[in-house]
Amino acid sequence: MNRSRMADMSLLMVAMLWGSTFLIVQHAVRILPPMAFNAVRFLGAALLLALIISVFYSRQWKQLSVRMVLHACLLGLFLFIGYAFQTAGLLYTTTSNAGFITGLSVVLVPFLSFVLLKHSISRMTWVSAFLAAAGLYLLAFAGSGMSLNKGDALVLICAFGFALHIGYTGLYAAKYPPLLLAALQMAVVGVLSMAASGATETFANTSEIYDMLKQPDVIWALVVSIGPASAFAFWIQTACQKFTTPSRVAVIYAMEPVFAALTGMLFAGERLGTAGIFGCVCILAGMIMAELKSAPEAELKSVPEQVQ
Repeated sequence: MNRSRMADMSLLMVAMLWGSTFLIVQHAVRILPPMAFNAVRFLGAALLLALIISVFYSRQWKQLSVRMVLHACLLGLFLFIGYAFQTAGLLYTTTSNAGFITGLSVVLVPFLSFVLLKHSISRMTWVSAFLAAAGLYLLAFAGSGMSLNKGDALVLICAFGFALHIGYTGLYAAKYPPLLLAALQMAVVGVLSMAASGATETFANTSEIYDMLKQPDVIWALVVSIGPASAFAFWIQTACQKFTTPSRVAVIYAMEPVFAALTGMLFAGERLGTAGIFGCVCILAGMIMAELKSAPEAELKSVPEQVQ
């Protein structure tokens, strides 16, 4: 199996992980407010990655530079936008809808890839992206007249944040050590989330926060989110994107709402109608098309080797 295919399979695992955690996070943010939850989640992930670097890859700290920090701050800002609006939206919409609308970033990424990376997007990539988008439409809006509730609108904004993050990760991933770049991003998201929590969320005192953090739903969500769904997931994404293209990443990540829907059906009693099932099929078909017809070799060759 070549590196490009291995990268795509790894990213599919990340999509499965993210999709399956929507429901867990949704339960947690009903107890601990969204921005506070994200602050704990991403600061915890940053500390975990920093510990891994210090113990196993301590030489990477010497590669830290002002330019790298600035690029990490930009990636962290886009990631913060994505998670801030997604987590807040989960308070007002269903697990399935949140997953579906987040996946609309699949349509935005090819455009960003063309603008940012000057990639000549293959025809098959465009077809697979729009096929995935059609599937997302069927999943989220079939029979609803494209009406968005408050939660859906918030999650729609998050899709733009995630699209920008995928696009710019494709620009920077090959230039820096992926573990260090991921750790810096997590720290930026954590700090911005803490600031947003202080500005928008009210707590009676510190003991109230401690009581919230002790709740089983919050503990379980943070355990899953800090390690597998944040630290390791973004480490994998940053490392893998130098072997594939942003457009293909977006199509693969379109599977995230399918996993979110399956989780909602199995554990929250949510249902998918005929249109929703057909939407899942379209998304899967788009991903398979992206796999069978890989991005042009020139796209991958144009990506510089990672700095060692």
